[in-house]
Amino acid sequence: QVELVESGGGSVQAGGSLRISCVGSGYTYSRYCMAWFRQTPGKERDMVAGIDIGGTETYYSDSVKGRFTISRDNSENTLFLQMHTLEPGDTAVYYCARSRLAYVCKSDDPAGFIYWGQGTQVTVSS
Repeated sequence: QVELVESGGGSVQAGGSLRISCVGSGYTYSRYCMAWFRQTPGKERDMVAGIDIGGTETYYSDSVKGRFTISRDNSENTLFLQMHTLEPGDTAVYYCARSRLAYVCKSDDPAGFIYWGQGTQVTVSS
């Protein structure tokens, strides 16, 4: 049974930094692409970053490019999202996601991610 558990969310002032994490279990972690999505009330869940199985190919949405960094530690089954220069517009619930396909997954295809964590709240105040 696939389980994804996020942690590290919280409140920060604009311009600050935060790192959130996600631990995966119930599957062979290193075989699947991983991603971070975020969602605000009344809006769709949007992909902000994705990473391939080896951690060498990454994808970022235009809204976070240059400020966020996605990485993974396959030895610890853990996904990270390092966020810098946070803005109030980054306020959202952040979800960790796993790809449907192993090995041939794509880090930049939002439709390819079908397993979700419970989410962690990130709040950026001005």
